[in-house]
Order: sequence, then C-alpha cells, then structure tokens
Amino acid sequence: MRGATRRADAVLQGGGVKVIGLVGALTVAEERGYQWVNVAGTSAGAMVAALLAAGYRARELAQMLEELDYNRFRDPGPLGRIPLAGPFLALLLTKGMYRGDFLEEWVRERLRARGVATFGDLILPGETDPRFRFKLQVIAADISRGRMLVLPQDMAAYGVKPEELDVARAVRMSASLPFFYRPVAACYGPPGRRQISYIVDGGLLSNFPVWLFDVEGAPPWPTFGFMLVGPEYGRPQVIRGPVSLAAALVSTMLEAHDARHLEEADRVRTIQIPTCGVRTTDFDISPEKRRELFEAGRAAAQRFFSGWNFSRYVQQYRLNPEGALV
Repeated sequence: MRGATRRADAVLQGGGVKVIGLVGALTVAEERGYQWVNVAGTSAGAMVAALLAAGYRARELAQMLEELDYNRFRDPGPLGRIPLAGPFLALLLTKGMYRGDFLEEWVRERLRARGVATFGDLILPGETDPRFRFKLQVIAADISRGRMLVLPQDMAAYGVKPEELDVARAVRMSASLPFFYRPVAACYGPPGRRQISYIVDGGLLSNFPVWLFDVEGAPPWPTFGFMLVGPEYGRPQVIRGPVSLAAALVSTMLEAHDARHLEEADRVRTIQIPTCGVRTTDFDISPEKRRELFEAGRAAAQRFFSGWNFSRYVQQYRLNPEGALV
C-alpha cells in the first residue's frame, strides 16, 4: 500500500536539536502514504508538529533543518553578552540565559508562509469532539501553579480564547527550556487579583504525550509516537560554568523522560529513534551529525513499519472479546 493515502495522528517527543531524527522518521511515514489528522508535540517536537499542522511535508522540514544555523537559537540579551558573568547575570535577573525570540520568530515566519497565525487557522472542519477541535496540540508546564498545560485548550484559564492563541507563541511556551530560555509570563485570576504564571518547557511534565489522542474502544486510525532514545542517557557531562551547568540540568530533566519504561501498548505504536550521542542542547551540531541523525530516524521508521499491523494492534491492545477498552 505504499503511496496510498492513510490517516494517522502523530505525537512527537521533545529533544532540542535531536528532532532532526524525528523528521527523518516522518519522511518514511509520509512515503508510506500517511497523512496527519491530529499532531502534537512537546518542546522542539511542538515546533515540528506546528509546521506539520500548517501543511509542511517532512521533506520540506528536512531541508529547513539542514540549512538552519542552530547556534542562532542561543540569542542572549544585553546582560547575556557581558563577558564571563553575562550568562549568570541573565539567568539571575531575567530567569533565562537566552531570550528565545529567535525560536519564536523562526516558527512564526514559516507558519505565516502557509497562512497560519492563530489556532483558529488550525480548526478541523466538522470536528464535534472538543478534544480534537484543533489539528495541533502542544504541551507546556506552568511552574507557578504546578500544572501541565495542553495548548491551546488550557489557555482559557488565562482569559485567552483558544482559537485566538498565537501558534508560534504556544510553541515558544512549550520549548522554553528552563535556565536556557526566559519563561513566558501569563496572567490568570479575576480582575483586580490577577497573578503571573511562568510557563516553561512541557518536557518537565510530559515529554512524550502519546496518550493525548486516545479514545475509548477501537480508534478510527492509529496514533504513532516518535520517540528519541539513545546511549547518552547517564553519560557523564563536564560542567565548567553556568552555561554547561544549565545544559546538564536541562538534559537530565528531559532525557530522564526519554529513558522511562514504556507500557507495551504504547511501545508497539512508537518509533524509537537513536540519537547518535547528540544531546538536547548541542546547538553546535556538525553537518555530519545532522545527516547521521536524519538517517537514524529513517532507518528506525523503516524497521517499525515493516512490522506494523493496525488491525492486530487494535485487537491485541485496544479491545477485549466484548469490545471494551483494555
């Protein structure tokens, strides 16, 4: 059935520069005829998911990521440019060593090219279930209130209509690596008693929300998880100052999620992509490593789809003989 049109949902794990591997796997899925209905992601996975939701094909994303200068994602403000002490001062006074503005604007420009600005542009026609109203969902974390956010729906609690939320801003929230990027401030509460919440990378709470599109009983089409796994988990890191300390903290928080045990029912629908020793914050990744990651994603997806059978998955993991959810 290669080339035939098939519907599927996709959930993309966060992983900083390692998302190159996700895109490699996505190219194989699309070559096999899959078209995405709902897409979701966390952190850098949210960035890729947003572009997929806007209509980009995986091969287009691969070209973008091949040409991208990842070092531009490290965009210090005036404080951060002070020699030696700058990163520490920026972290102390602005809650992040980098602004995160380049990431947000890079996403916004590419969404604008496809006519997407707010989540109102990503409403699925005819969808009656509010859980699936928007083609895109991204995960963020409100560290002030201690809660996970599924965007755009949960922005209603902050007085923002979900359909009016800026998509690039939501990606910026989801990808606000603690210590690296300044958190996004959002207000909540009744007039006169409004309080500020700080929203950061959703990977702190759910870096791989493969459950997000699950329904009771047999799903109408599969949800594929795209997960990054690699031997770098547990590998010692050299810490010399605030920048390397922040990198180590972020990698530990996010990559501990990567190493968690998957339930079997989730494992069988997940493409596990080797990360080739690349870490979340390796912004100086070489062209050779980029190609290696991309090809690792393709190889992982080819192995996965060679054994994938949706009917068997439904019967074994979603239904019992009476048709109830296992």
